[in-house]
Amino acid sequence: MHKTLPINQLIFLFIISSLSLSKVTAQSDTSLVRQHMVVITKTKQFRNHLKVEQLDSIAAYIYKHWKPYADTVYYQAFIVKGLTYKNVIAVFGSKNKKTVVVGAHYDVCGDQEGADDNASGVVSILELGRLLKGKTLNNRIELVAYSLEEPPYFDTHSMGSYFHAKSLVDNKTQVYGMISMEMIGYFNDAKNSQEYPIKILTLFYGKRGNYITLVKKFGAGKFARKFSRRFNRGASVKTKKFTGVPELGIDLSDHMNYWNFGISALMITDTSFFRNKNYHEETDTMATLDLFRMSKVINETYKTLIGL
Repeated sequence: MHKTLPINQLIFLFIISSLSLSKVTAQSDTSLVRQHMVVITKTKQFRNHLKVEQLDSIAAYIYKHWKPYADTVYYQAFIVKGLTYKNVIAVFGSKNKKTVVVGAHYDVCGDQEGADDNASGVVSILELGRLLKGKTLNNRIELVAYSLEEPPYFDTHSMGSYFHAKSLVDNKTQVYGMISMEMIGYFNDAKNSQEYPIKILTLFYGKRGNYITLVKKFGAGKFARKFSRRFNRGASVKTKKFTGVPELGIDLSDHMNYWNFGISALMITDTSFFRNKNYHEETDTMATLDLFRMSKVINETYKTLIGL
């Protein structure tokens, strides 16, 4: 016999159900992704290390976007060759003990728009800020937009991510792990669109650049292993995992500085120049990116973050 619940009980159950699902069902908004991409790439000047005023303008845009969502937002200023550059940091779940860093650099190499490298990564953390607002988190999350990842400062102690990683260690912050969002917007379904540092990898990963990659080194630590496993478990975007040695080029982004400080870290990437031939070229524009699949990468990153 079917028993109908009173209307007040039905309303109560609906509210509880909605609250429990809201944490999971939040989605990246492709229209917002597009808006952010336009603001970051279609600038008056190119956002390279010589254009400090332009970099500051992008930093201010990131700060303004995060301000309504985060527990706190602040600049981390650092000086290189007499010039002041800024990381932008947004904190969520500030009462939790363990910290997870999700970072992306907003500068470019030379005179180009840098849509995939790395406006795509910056837009991902902008959207993560919106999605994380008011969520109950198990970890303290720092979203960090870095300056000075690109040459001539790459692989030096002048990188913004070096300053940030060092500050965590100096402050004795309990860091659980770090995720580098590095070029996540270029996909190509054509055969032979994907290359690898070693040809034999084609047998395992295929010849089509139609997937996102979770990259970590051997011995990357508990966080990197756990995040990779959970992300890959139910991903709505085709995902592959790669574990290797830094000599294969898997350290060519901001996560390298966290590795160097002994922090468990990984990179989420479309494999950069192994797929995207617009890398560090004037042709690296928004028109070449798949914003729909890029939004799916953001969604999966968010879902995995809040489930850790």
